[in-house]
This record gives sequence, structure tokens and C-alpha cells, in this order.
Amino acid sequence: MLSAHAQDRKQSRDAETPRGKVARAGHTKKQNLWVYALLSLGLILVGAPFIWMLFGSVKTEAELTRIPPTWFPQAPTWDNYVKLFSLLNFPTYVVNSVLITLAVTVLNLLFCSMLGYALAKLKFRGKHILFLLVLGTLMVPGAVTLVPLFVLMSKLHLVNSLSAVILPEAAASMGVFLMRQFMMDIPDELLDAGRVDGASELFIYSRLVLPLSGPALATLAILTFLSSWNDFLWPLIVLTSDQKYNLPVALATFAVGQHTSDTGLLMAGAVIVVIPVIAVFLLLQRYFTQGIVMTGLKG
Repeated sequence: MLSAHAQDRKQSRDAETPRGKVARAGHTKKQNLWVYALLSLGLILVGAPFIWMLFGSVKTEAELTRIPPTWFPQAPTWDNYVKLFSLLNFPTYVVNSVLITLAVTVLNLLFCSMLGYALAKLKFRGKHILFLLVLGTLMVPGAVTLVPLFVLMSKLHLVNSLSAVILPEAAASMGVFLMRQFMMDIPDELLDAGRVDGASELFIYSRLVLPLSGPALATLAILTFLSSWNDFLWPLIVLTSDQKYNLPVALATFAVGQHTSDTGLLMAGAVIVVIPVIAVFLLLQRYFTQGIVMTGLKG
């Protein structure tokens, strides 16, 4: 009988033969088929609700409530979209959502990058305590802060204003953490060279650090845009006038009644809401992936 070492050497020689290479290629191909099958299944599970929403937006209410349900619309109609723009004050809600989302995104990019730079590259007393406080806020459920936030907005006389939706989201703890972790990888020698040349911290932050933090900024922009555009609970609480509603609150308020809901109108509104999200993600997808890969999790 051959020893274990001899058997391994024999298997290695067999693998280098043409027959061994063919067998190895076949094994790799079978593994790839399993991977593709699982990925295809995942794609179907993720994409099916969006396709159902898109088809449902051009169905009649009778077809949407039919049992058994139909997948493809039998009599496509644009009535749901016409009703969306004619019965609801839809342009106002779109403008409100755009203003809120853009303001929240820009403020997060500014404040989170500034605080992330300070925590990553500057030395000051209490720096580590401040970073621990930022991490601690990540573990606080958002629902816990709703009542204190509403009381604060009420004392500031900001209830039923877009500012009441924007200001509490102007600097997210997750954004600070993301920017700090990314900026930790920027070489200190580069910043020190700028300081030796007489550059101020503001110049170093704006002209050196921000251009190098493009992937992280794109990642933060996408995450903030998604969160703000789809925000529902806090605007529902702090906005009392329908002229101030954003899209999610307006759709939930006017398309869902006490006993019945207009499913077709909800489907059409959901399609309109999701289009900007998909467009922003497709535009920044490359930077988003690069930012996730390059952002380390070391302290």
C-alpha cells in the first residue's frame, strides 16, 4: 500500500494530466452553476415585489383584488397615474421631498465629513470620549428619541415646518463613523506636508481630505438619500399640514382610508417614489461599492 504522502503526490501528478485538468474544469463548472442558480433565485425573490408593483400600477382596482391574482395586467391603464397627479397635490409633495432630501444629504456630507476628519486626524482633549458617544448613539433605537425630539421642536416653534424634519437628521452618527473610518486610511504624512507648507486645517480638509474621500462621500450620500427620501414616521409626527407632507406621508394619508385603500394608487405612487432612488444608486453605484470596500472597520 502507498503511504499518505505518496498518494498525495500521485493525486497531484494526476491533476496535472489532461484528464485531470478536464475533471477539475468540470468540477469548477458545477460549482459555478450552483452559485449562478442561488444568485438567480435571490434575484427573483428580491425583484419579484418590484415587478409586481410595476405591473400593479397599470391594473384596475378590480384586477388587483381578483382571486386568484393575475401577474400580467390584462387591460393596462394609466388611470392610477392620472388620479395620482389630478386628485392629490402631488407636485407639492414632490417638491417637499426633494427639498428635505437634498438638505439632509448636503448637511450630512458637510457635518459628518468635518467631524469624521476631526476624530480621525486631529488631536484634542476628549477625542476618544466623543467617539465613544458617537458609537453609543448608534445603539439607541430611533423610536426612543421621537418624544424628546418633538418636545424640542415644539419649544423651538418648528413644528409643522420642513426644518423640523431636516435638522434632527442633519448629522447622522453612522455617517460620522463611516467618514472617520475611511479618513483613518489617509496617510498622515500627506497632511503633515501640507501643514509644513503653511496650509490651514480648513485648506487641508477641503483641498486634500475631501477629494481623497470621494468613495466614502458617495456611499454616505446614497445611504442618506435613501433614508431621508423614504422617511415616514418622523414626518408623520412633526408635520400637521398636508401642504408640508413628503411623498411617503402623503401616499399613506390619502391613498389609505379608514376601511378601504386604493391599491392601484398606492402602487403608482410607490413606483414614482422608487424611481429617484434607483436613479441615484445607478449613478453612484461604482463609488458606493468602492467606498464599502475601502472603508475599514479598524479603530
